[in-house]
Amino acid sequence: MTLRSIAVIAFNRISAFHLAVPCVVFGDRHPGAPSFDLRVCTFEDGPINTTAGFEIVTHHRLDCLAEADAIIVPSWRNPDERPPPHLLDALREAHGRGTRIVGLCLGAYVLAEAGLLSGRCATTHWAYAADFARRYPDVRTDPNVLYIEDGDILTSAGTAAGLDCCLHLLRQSHGAEVANSVARRLVTPPHRQGGQAQFIDRPLPVSARDTRITELLDWVRANLSQAHSLDSIAERALRSRRTFTRYFRQITGTTFGNWLLEERLAYCRRLLETSEHDLEYIASLSGFGSPVSLRHHFRRTHGVSPNVWRKTFRGK
Repeated sequence: MTLRSIAVIAFNRISAFHLAVPCVVFGDRHPGAPSFDLRVCTFEDGPINTTAGFEIVTHHRLDCLAEADAIIVPSWRNPDERPPPHLLDALREAHGRGTRIVGLCLGAYVLAEAGLLSGRCATTHWAYAADFARRYPDVRTDPNVLYIEDGDILTSAGTAAGLDCCLHLLRQSHGAEVANSVARRLVTPPHRQGGQAQFIDRPLPVSARDTRITELLDWVRANLSQAHSLDSIAERALRSRRTFTRYFRQITGTTFGNWLLEERLAYCRRLLETSEHDLEYIASLSGFGSPVSLRHHFRRTHGVSPNVWRKTFRGK
């Protein structure tokens, strides 16, 4: 479905950043991207108070939802506050007409209260995921992703993940080239790998000895061309394999093997986008050893070959 008109729901005590995310993607004019009819609408009277201490004024009410191809709920002010019935009714009516509905961050609560997520997969900010799953047991909550698309409904994780979700919506509607162009304009990756686990609060090092792991990972990043194993890294960290494995997962949310693979791939992406090095040299620098191994892991993770990635991001 090609999107032309976007409605964004605003409300009192909204985060200015959350409101700005869909506005900067669909409301600003970006060279090479289509222009959208974006309208910020509200269900409340008077100026909208933001959490940043300033007010905004919008001249659109919920009746503009009837003309929208997509409706974005950029967050919600309080998970314990049930949204007003007329807002929930308007969302249900719009969805019944075939309108795409998007809930960014805590906006997933609004969609769930409207009954739009029943039987679907959804996500929200990691800090509220457990509460969300408890309140809405009929929703398949996934706290480990940046955003989820289930049919004609999208939900995203917190704050900056809303930008990932909006770029995904733009990519679906107008293609990867347009979404990549807008992402470059905003100085943000067109698509981020990973999930929310990397952003979840982790215990900070409590002693000088614990900082060895952080310093060790910096060393690994600077020496990706070398061979690294769990045993060699644990030994270098002066920990047993078992202790290192447990502590590493606590502070990163993943295994050392997965972390190392993503670091190698991230370095490959950087080299593909910014250098003229051939694939054999990139494979050597990043520690994959051979172009065959690099192509295998790159395609399995990104769904495209390294050469396609280079052409997409460098316009060649």
